[in-house]
Amino acid sequence: MADAVLDDHALGKLRWRCRRGLLENDLLLERFFARHGSSITPGQAQVLEELMQLADNDLMDILLRRKEPAGELDRAEVRALLELLRSR
Repeated sequence: MADAVLDDHALGKLRWRCRRGLLENDLLLERFFARHGSSITPGQAQVLEELMQLADNDLMDILLRRKEPAGELDRAEVRALLELLRSR
């Protein structure tokens, strides 16, 4: 059975939570929401929340593939979400 997707209210809260201080991060995140917003699962939302705990520069380095996730973020579900975030 396919995972449920976020409802509009939860998606709106997640989008608000993903607003960043660096324009570059905002642009990448907005592109992600434009492409995948209607299909984000609660599990993906949780991973995205974890990524939002990173400092802006660290997040940008990961999104631009300058660095790969390490430590607690070095998990399959994080890497899968990063592939969606990084896709062009």
